[in-house]
Amino acid sequence: MAKSSSKTQFECGVCGRVTAKWVGKCSQCGEWNTVAQTVVRAEDTSTTASALDRVSRAVESFASERADESPGRVGVSTPDVATSSAATYPAPDLPKTEVEDRNAAVELVRISTEGTSYMSSGIEELDRVLGGGFVAGSTTLLAGDPGIGKSTLLLQSAAAIANTGKTVLYATGEEALEQIRIRATRLGVKGDRVFMLGSGDVLKIVDRVAELRPAVTIVDSIQTATHPDLDSPAGTISQIRECASFLSQIARAAQTALMLSGHVTKDGNIAGPRVLEHQVDAVLQMSGDKVGMLRMLHGVKNRFGPTDEIGVFEMRGEGLAGISDPSSVFIQQREAGSGLLSGSAVAMVVEGTRSLAVEVQALATPSSLASPRRVANGVEISRVHMITAVLAKHMRLPVSNHDLVISVTGGLDVKEPAADLAIALAIASSLLDLPVKDTIAMAGEIGLSGELRSVTRVDRRVAEAARLGFGSCVIPKTAGEAAYLGKVEVLRPVNIAEAVRFALMSPESKGDSVGGLASGVEVRRSL
Repeated sequence: MAKSSSKTQFECGVCGRVTAKWVGKCSQCGEWNTVAQTVVRAEDTSTTASALDRVSRAVESFASERADESPGRVGVSTPDVATSSAATYPAPDLPKTEVEDRNAAVELVRISTEGTSYMSSGIEELDRVLGGGFVAGSTTLLAGDPGIGKSTLLLQSAAAIANTGKTVLYATGEEALEQIRIRATRLGVKGDRVFMLGSGDVLKIVDRVAELRPAVTIVDSIQTATHPDLDSPAGTISQIRECASFLSQIARAAQTALMLSGHVTKDGNIAGPRVLEHQVDAVLQMSGDKVGMLRMLHGVKNRFGPTDEIGVFEMRGEGLAGISDPSSVFIQQREAGSGLLSGSAVAMVVEGTRSLAVEVQALATPSSLASPRRVANGVEISRVHMITAVLAKHMRLPVSNHDLVISVTGGLDVKEPAADLAIALAIASSLLDLPVKDTIAMAGEIGLSGELRSVTRVDRRVAEAARLGFGSCVIPKTAGEAAYLGKVEVLRPVNIAEAVRFALMSPESKGDSVGGLASGVEVRRSL
């Protein structure tokens, strides 16, 4: 039996740089307190050698079987290009070559995509974010806070895929199998063709993959996965990196869609080395207020589809339910006549292929502090600072001596600059105590000179506003001409002063549908 020796090294949790001694600041990425001690084996033991041999034989077996099934294909496959509606286009009719050496260089035009397609997850909102569904041989990382609903979503997807006759392998190192069975009963999941493995040992997972040949393999979570070749405990940088790389190779060889779940830190970053995001093909981030009912699924990275899509779910007693019309949820509390309340505006934003109407609320109160507070939920605080500076400079609004609280209802994080106009009007409305007309929706980016800058996909925003029953839509004049719907009045202001005149009710009659303040001068006089 071969002897093994071990050595101690120090590794950065962000960039993965290895040093011989501990340092407080990583010299490569510049981050502080990210270097941790790890123990690695200097030599392969008999266990390690056996593991590597098993993996090698498993990969060869998978590859040979695939070659036997389609002898005329190139041994490299990629998914077809998918549109936002998850439609696929046929591969061009090119000559195919047989590649005996899988490490050989292959001309790009001779690589076949025949037989490669998207496999539906059984959940429409998840398919939307994935770009159409899972791709055989791909690796997807689902990240989110503990308790946000990752395991619930994975279990529901596993059951939906199994209902189509496919086999699913679900490996977990976090929970006992009895706990998952209880959750499945609560969710109404039968579990036929869903095979459970109560271990995070990657070699045991490979054995089950070779035995069951599942269409989808789920590992919950990557932080609990372990490789016997490493002495470090589960969750360490070396374990997460090596296990993710190991499982990804097996997934490509076995043509199984690999789904990894992962936790995030208190800062919202994926726990583990930064290289983990580069090892996988897609990264999905689940967010939301655990106290509330809504959950958002964002596509952060996707090699097989769009990276800006969003899926919206509602956490119910029977599990996560997709919301096909999220706009109605985000503005459902805006009843008729709510426009009499100041500090509220509706922004038309675009997330991926869908246009959403979100309510932006602002509260401005006189501050007793030398530096007034700025609180932002759902929008970047840097954009709030920029917008308040523009309002102070070009509208002479007293934002410098007021505390401001900005919030996007529903828990949605809005990063699109097109929400600038709604944020500005909500702040102006609260400062002036003049409501924004409840029949108006808006979209526009604000420049530092107070001008309104163009936004993209105007038709889609206006169409969504019309569908939701808004009578008017404020769009920057620089957005250009478009085929607007006749039932929506399109207002085209040039700057923030004109937008205020269009959107805010007049002080004399807050119920007027037309009118408002004539100019920025009148706004100043009303203070």
